[in-house]
Amino acid sequence: MSTQGHLPRVSIITINFNGTGVTRDLLLSLRKCTYPDLEIVVVDNGSKVPCFELKNEFPEIVFVNTEANLGFAGGNNKGIELSTGDCILLLNNDTEVDPGFLEPLVHRLMDNSTIGVICPKILYFDEPDTIQFAGFGPIHPVTGRGFSVGYLEKDTGQHDKPGQTNRPHGAAMMMPRLAIEKVGLMAEIFFLYYEEMDYGERFKRKGFTIWYEPASRIWHKESMATGKESTLKAYYYGRNRFLYTRRNVNGINRIFAFLYYLLFAVPRNLLKYAFRGEWKHFKAFLRGVIWNFRHGKDDQYDK
Repeated sequence: MSTQGHLPRVSIITINFNGTGVTRDLLLSLRKCTYPDLEIVVVDNGSKVPCFELKNEFPEIVFVNTEANLGFAGGNNKGIELSTGDCILLLNNDTEVDPGFLEPLVHRLMDNSTIGVICPKILYFDEPDTIQFAGFGPIHPVTGRGFSVGYLEKDTGQHDKPGQTNRPHGAAMMMPRLAIEKVGLMAEIFFLYYEEMDYGERFKRKGFTIWYEPASRIWHKESMATGKESTLKAYYYGRNRFLYTRRNVNGINRIFAFLYYLLFAVPRNLLKYAFRGEWKHFKAFLRGVIWNFRHGKDDQYDK
């Protein structure tokens, strides 16, 4: 990262999809940032009512309307292409930030050239002293399961040590532009879910590390209680968990992972939907699984 004696420019990219109100709250929060060289890119990702009014309310932003829903990866890729910063932060629009949250992330990147992705501590907006993310544990190569460090714990400083973590959190992930140029853009084939996990694995394959920086804090408006799952979520979870495995697990573990997913995880989820009488979810999840057998070559790293 070239700093030329000063702090590098940071480009924050956030996606709006039918959420103008929360995007406005984020932009008001970002106006309080103390970082001296900041660019904000708002990507309206095919909203039913595009948030054009934000261009007038916040003349400092770079605004683009994709006119179609490109998915999480596609929308962020569009923002990356338009951005000019040396550091790129992908930030969910349903977050609000501490005014000084950028400096610790940038300083850590400047001090350690091996870092490809760095994430802040993430707390819940409705319970601002409760942790959502303080790092991730390793993913089991067969089950594909991992754990979130500090999840639902009260934040008393117990997770205030920065360091490497297994994978990034999609709500807030900063990357040096030079690293992105080596790794490439996010894989748009995922559309929704698992794309940030896949992206993290691609960074690690290029020799970069993933870091957690607790001196940086944001608050996420995601509910701590899991709401009713949509059929869209059921479809992409069925589809993308298998796709992630196909792209990122190799050798003997790949065989065991496929067997685990098809013989245990898939039946378990189908039985869950059947037991609840959620037949639309049942069919959506099954369609997602079957998609993988119809797209046998779509596990390449560069897609």
